[in-house]
Amino acid sequence: MSWKQYQNELIALGAVAVMLFAYLYKHNQVTSQVTHAKTVQQSIAEFKEVIALKKVWADKKTAKKIDTLHTLIPASKVKWSKKSKKVTASYTGLTSNELNKLMTKILNLPLIITLLDVQKIGSNYNVEFKCKW
Repeated sequence: MSWKQYQNELIALGAVAVMLFAYLYKHNQVTSQVTHAKTVQQSIAEFKEVIALKKVWADKKTAKKIDTLHTLIPASKVKWSKKSKKVTASYTGLTSNELNKLMTKILNLPLIITLLDVQKIGSNYNVEFKCKW
């Protein structure tokens, strides 16, 4: 077999192989750029969310809003302990209306709830609550 006879065909085959490898390389690079752009976009969204949460938690009015949890229920039913940015509260003998008011207020505040224990005793409720901000 003579290589000179098939020289043009070999050159064409080599060119097709180079084109195929170039296409696969370019396709791989474009795909990796798209996935990288998506991850960067997701990271930026998460970063913006973290910044927004830090602004909410750093709000000076949050402590005043949390103090409303102390005055929302009659003082005879509340044991309250507040240390810097942590609150521990125990509510005993709450009616269902008082429990609903309390839960609505708790869940609408920008808090990190570390403990929320609700126990039903007869027709009354006991709530133990710990949070920080």
